[in-house]
Amino acid sequence: MSLTSVKEYFTPGGKKEALGLLEKYGDSALIVAGGSFVHGLDARDLLYGIEVLIDIQNLGLNEITSDSAGLSIGAMVTFTELQQLNEVQGSAALGAVRDALKYPPVQIRNVATVGGNIASACPYFDLPTAIMSLDGVVQAQGPDGSREIALQAFFSGLFQNALEASEFITGLYLPRMPSRSSSAFIKLETNANDLAIVNVAVRVTLDESGSCQEARVVVGGGVAETPVRALASENLLQGERISDELLQRAGVAAQTDLQPMSDHRASAAYRSAMAKTLTERALQRAVARLD
Repeated sequence: MSLTSVKEYFTPGGKKEALGLLEKYGDSALIVAGGSFVHGLDARDLLYGIEVLIDIQNLGLNEITSDSAGLSIGAMVTFTELQQLNEVQGSAALGAVRDALKYPPVQIRNVATVGGNIASACPYFDLPTAIMSLDGVVQAQGPDGSREIALQAFFSGLFQNALEASEFITGLYLPRMPSRSSSAFIKLETNANDLAIVNVAVRVTLDESGSCQEARVVVGGGVAETPVRALASENLLQGERISDELLQRAGVAAQTDLQPMSDHRASAAYRSAMAKTLTERALQRAVARLD
């Protein structure tokens, strides 16, 4: 199956029209946002049976709003638009997002969208790992209205997500982090345009004494079919005073929640070892941002 099999291409002017097209064409339809990963899906035969593309660029989903509760990001917001946001550039709490958006080449950043990146459910992508560490929530629209899905529950398998066939992503919500919160992201890749071999995003909230009040450690890349929360590492950090020795132990603990795959790019043992190292380094970076 190739893109030449696509018979219809629609650009609906509203959500109601988009939902009507999804209902009409069912499993033969695919929502398109920036379109940067369509070729990747086609190359992996994941567009089999797709005869209709529904482009959501005209639905007004390209706004970013911020208030005291958090940050709302429209599905059509590009990587570049998110990267240039003052709050992303200046916030220690959003450091993981800032870090993750430095990796893609500018051509991808200018086209790829937040919604499309999340919907693809590709475990090798960077932004989902970063956003999961920030307790991100997917906002979806369907014929029965809108609903929210925690990002951790959104990914159900390799290139599989929790959306119903009649739903599409309208945006993403990042709740406001407590004071003295910081996050960081690090990726291992073979070159500047490569998917992750391993990537890690962390978030910590420290009290005035330097003790960890809350932690998130998320490992992506080839460690599973979805990004994985390293709960053993999080539990080790909880309530403890931050030290170099503690961060080293947290890196080791992260390995216990992983079952890495072996492929032509890296062995399972190598991915596990790098997950340990990158977890420790990401935690060091996040803590340093609070100094």
